[in-house]
Parts: sequence; structure tokens; C-alpha cells
Amino acid sequence: MPITKGFQALVDEAMEEVKTYSVEAVKARLADPAVQIVDIRDVRELEREGTVPGAFLAPRGMLEFWVDPASPYFKPVFGDDGKEFILFCGAGWRSALATKTLQDMGMRNVAHIDGGYAEWVKQGAPTETLEARKAKKT
Repeated sequence: MPITKGFQALVDEAMEEVKTYSVEAVKARLADPAVQIVDIRDVRELEREGTVPGAFLAPRGMLEFWVDPASPYFKPVFGDDGKEFILFCGAGWRSALATKTLQDMGMRNVAHIDGGYAEWVKQGAPTETLEARKAKKT
């Protein structure tokens, strides 16, 4: 069966409907208590590349379940209507699709980072390894 709408068309459609922030705009809001950065990348990416300090780690495959209060997998962090959730992935494609999906679920306080983690790193924004994150929690 042929693909009638490719990934790029899906990403382009999502980008037209979601709020997108530059790395610089998000970096300026890292300390803002009304912002929760959400890393939706796979754990292997996190282990290999690190993440954004303070980001909540929510794998893309579980995101809808973690966000929905009716789900047995709901994570209370997503129940805070006073926060804006800013998602990112590796290049900004998955996060655009995920942001669109969360909007389709009814969330209005959601956005994503243009260019994803690759652009974050390229612009010299702060990062941390998972080991450093774990060390801070002990």
C-alpha cells in the first residue's frame, strides 16, 4: 500500500497549527516557574546526548498516556494548567507532531522548540548528562 501523505507533509501541517519557539526564546525562560520543558526523545538519545537542564523526560511513545488524567499512566506534572509545556525532540519533527497531538487532545498551553535538541546544542544552550542529573538528585 503506497503512502499517500508522507512524514514531511504531516510535519508541515503540524507546524502551521502549533506554537514554535526559537532556542533563544526558550533559553531566556529556563528559570521561569511557569514553563516546563519536556524532552520527548528516546532514552538512548538521552543517554548518548544528554538533555536540557530541568527538562521533564517523557518518551514520545507514552506522551498521550502521561498527559491524559483518565489514563492509568497519567503524570501529575501535566495537570498544572498554570504551566506552559514546551516540547523538544532531536530535530523538531517529532515535537511538532506531538504538540499538534496534545492540542488535538485539548491542551492549549503547549508549544515546541524549532530545530529541537540539535539546534539547542548548535546554539550553545545549556545541557546536562543523565549522570549529572542523577547526581543532583542524590
